[in-house]
Amino acid sequence: MIIPIRCFSCGKPIAHLYKKFKDEVAGGKTAKAVLDELGVERYCCRAAFLGQTDTLALVNKFKKF
Repeated sequence: MIIPIRCFSCGKPIAHLYKKFKDEVAGGKTAKAVLDELGVERYCCRAAFLGQTDTLALVNKFKKF
């Protein structure tokens, strides 16, 4: 799934923060610290980041019709 441009619940734009979030978490920071740093305070927006899974590599393995 691709990160939504806006939060599904509150409508706040969040997509522009996702790359920095992934880079910082891969660098060893905790997700909580990164989200606090980015200014993501609402629990609905935090859930969009924490619930995100990258499935593009898995989907690309299947045959396209």
